[in-house]
Amino acid sequence: MALEVLFRADASRLMGTGHVMRCLTLADALVRKGWHCGFVCREQDGDMADWIRARGHDLWLLPPFGTGGSSDSDYDGPPHAAWLGVPWLQDAEETRAIAAEVAPRWLVVDHYALDARWERVLAPEVGSLMVIDDLADRDHDCQLLLDQNPGRVPERYSAWVPGACVTLTGTRYALLRDEFRQWRERRPPASRTARVGRILVTLGGSDPDNVTGKVLSALGDCQLPADTQVDVVMGPSASCLAAVHEQVRALPFKATVTVGATNMAERMALSDLAIGAAGATSWERCCLGLPSLVVAIADNQRGVLQTMTEQGLAEVADLPDLAQAVKSFVDSMQADPGRYFRMVERAAAAVDGLGADRVADRMMAEHREAEHAARFD
Repeated sequence: MALEVLFRADASRLMGTGHVMRCLTLADALVRKGWHCGFVCREQDGDMADWIRARGHDLWLLPPFGTGGSSDSDYDGPPHAAWLGVPWLQDAEETRAIAAEVAPRWLVVDHYALDARWERVLAPEVGSLMVIDDLADRDHDCQLLLDQNPGRVPERYSAWVPGACVTLTGTRYALLRDEFRQWRERRPPASRTARVGRILVTLGGSDPDNVTGKVLSALGDCQLPADTQVDVVMGPSASCLAAVHEQVRALPFKATVTVGATNMAERMALSDLAIGAAGATSWERCCLGLPSLVVAIADNQRGVLQTMTEQGLAEVADLPDLAQAVKSFVDSMQADPGRYFRMVERAAAAVDGLGADRVADRMMAEHREAEHAARFD
């Protein structure tokens, strides 16, 4: 079976959906350029298998935890090692069997629990190996590494990758679906007004702690005009769906809940403010110049969020201070149009929506160079 790119990424209620979602974005960009992509994911609650299949990509599901091999209790490795759920070598051998069958030109790994040991096991079965990372906390043995976060430079990874590794860093390479570029052209960020009539609330695909409910409670105390519209978007794996549906019925303004929205770019383009999670969705909001309050949910997000604040791309809220942060953000954006438009301009300037195409083009160029070098070896 011919396959140009094989992705190894997981989604679950614990780790959320962001890793699979950004890999899907890159896979879609590669498919538009004529390459065929497939995914290897661990079967588990919230694994997004249906989403991957719906996008037309091949999918191999590794056995769920506890179905053979050792338990995760004997796993050692990076700080997020427990996210894998099985020993790294078991995961490597299971993935290697699939890679040997499809012989991909590229293997793309987006998993905080995997490091150079795993990558070396897979290397004989693939043409080249690419890592998508945010943390710079473990060794990698790869030809290409992507960190799409603001303020990142290749030197951050110099101690973690081989000297010949090509490192792509910064929001120039932010992986956004093509619809965001299209909506940026259709409704340019400069066309925004400072009137806050529509607020988008999206706290990730799983939201296990019902941060959505906390944000809605805070908005309910903001004395928003009765004609304000709050657009709540949640993932199908969110455990708090029923509670949020019940909560919106009691709010003093119009609020709707959509599960598994497929038109996020349009929703962001039509919104005036957003309150949302960190991760890839931050770059989506930036691309459309949408002023945002980003909620810090995980400790490993804090470095990126600090950079976003320093660059004026968004404001940040910590969970213990969420209610006050929401009120302050909404009030200030309504009262100070200059502040509103400064964030619009800075966010839109940071992300242009072309990052996925740039990464896909680089992967294809690296493959052509490798083929050329092999012919003359």
